[in-house]
Amino acid sequence: MRKVIAILSVATALLLSGCSQVGEAASVGSEKITQASVQKSVDAVIAERAKVSTAGMQVETGETLNRSQLRFHVVEILLRAVAAEGKISVTKAEIDQRRATIITQVGGIAKLPTALVGAGIAKADLNSYLELIIISEKLSTAATAAGVAADNVGAEIQKLMVKKANELKVTVNPRYGKWDATIGDIVATDSASSANSPAAAPPKTP
Repeated sequence: MRKVIAILSVATALLLSGCSQVGEAASVGSEKITQASVQKSVDAVIAERAKVSTAGMQVETGETLNRSQLRFHVVEILLRAVAAEGKISVTKAEIDQRRATIITQVGGIAKLPTALVGAGIAKADLNSYLELIIISEKLSTAATAAGVAADNVGAEIQKLMVKKANELKVTVNPRYGKWDATIGDIVATDSASSANSPAAAPPKTP
């Protein structure tokens, strides 16, 4: 009987979490983000830290690091969905060119690992980050062309992402936090006020 009760308790917890699939970190519409993929990004970030000096860096750890890496994967799906709706695409050539620019900006390929560690970006995720940055820039250009004031472009893009998140429905495994539909971001479960949490946004370059 105790075993049955235990099984029912686990099943109930999974249903309440909104992530009924074992190993699921979050879902965005029909797309699933596995805990394994998030952990892979987390492990990569931590592994790269061991190779460079982190003196003076404010690196994320624990739940904060887990949440930020999951946030990237969620934002990746949402921003690509917004881009697809606006018929915006990014080519490999554009990503390669931006990567070359970033390498120049940080002072050469040898200094790229340190820059990525400082930005909390897993090396394997860099191309995806660059793609999202380019998408964001193209959305900004489109918004400006449509008459949106420069100061309001960022807010308009954020509104598009929040709208898309509400359309697709985002659920987050409680181990990472909770999804705040108002600001479109993953916040800590014990957050006193989600209103004070920063809204999710496309990643910045290293």
